Amino acid sequence: MHKKGFIFDLDGVIVDTAKYHFLAWKNLAKSLGFDFTEEQNEQLKGVSRVDSLKKILAWGNTSVSEDKFQELMTLKNTEYLSYIDKMDDSEILVDVPRVLDFLKAKDQGISLGSASKNARRILEKVQLLPKFDAIVDGNDVSKAKPNPEVFLIAAKAVNCKPEDCIVFEDSVAGVEAANLANMISIGIGSKDVLHEADYIFKDFSEISEAFITELINK
Repeated sequence: MHKKGFIFDLDGVIVDTAKYHFLAWKNLAKSLGFDFTEEQNEQLKGVSRVDSLKKILAWGNTSVSEDKFQELMTLKNTEYLSYIDKMDDSEILVDVPRVLDFLKAKDQGISLGSASKNARRILEKVQLLPKFDAIVDGNDVSKAKPNPEVFLIAAKAVNCKPEDCIVFEDSVAGVEAANLANMISIGIGSKDVLHEADYIFKDFSEISEAFITELINK
């Protein structure tokens, strides 16, 4: 049995916390007197908090002082975390535990590669933290996807060469980062959006044990 590294993005792959980001940003926009739509929220996938706020203010034709900007960022994060703290294992996306358990049973390296600074907190809430051998999150990286830094660190953390790693991603930037890192990229989501991925599945229910075994033995 070969040992490979399986790297999971968090948001949109293991859990869907995008809805909480959306609620927090929407309330913030409302407090500033303008609307924030789901279409706009889609454009913030994988974008840092600073850049997200800049985009939102531009969409609302609003400018604020540096102090106010910092205050708004803190406000948004505090609200977002209040949603996170209510999460439980019912929030795990379909069949993720089955795939994690299968990889564990096959003694594969399992790591998280996420831009979220709250990754550990979220995994604790949904009771998946013990399933991971390594966690690489927004506190460990300085470059955002599509820069492959997060995945390269995650590969190293489970003692695997990049070419022996498989990445599960739901964003275009994440798929690009995996491809740049010379890893196998598996898109979770829409074929229209993630067409640059090596394989694409709607969700983990479409991923069979036979397919995973094939990836391990490659």
